[in-house]
Amino acid sequence: MTLENLKKAQRVIGIKQVTKAISKDQVSCVFLGADADGRVTEPLKDICIGRGIPVEAVYTMGELGKTCSIEVGAAAVAVLK
Repeated sequence: MTLENLKKAQRVIGIKQVTKAISKDQVSCVFLGADADGRVTEPLKDICIGRGIPVEAVYTMGELGKTCSIEVGAAAVAVLK
């Protein structure tokens, strides 16, 4: 999925919100900031892998934040089903 697709998709932003959405089985794909702290993103990545949710970590936190129309970087963004 590209940033353009992410911009148009229904989504949740942030580690906590993404984790909640995963636990409710509402997520189809997760984007992790490539420059985010691994201590923060690795547990989320492990959850995604365990549940078979695709994970992309090719965009920076700044790119993800800008795409989601927020003024700060986003360590995690989930596309909802």
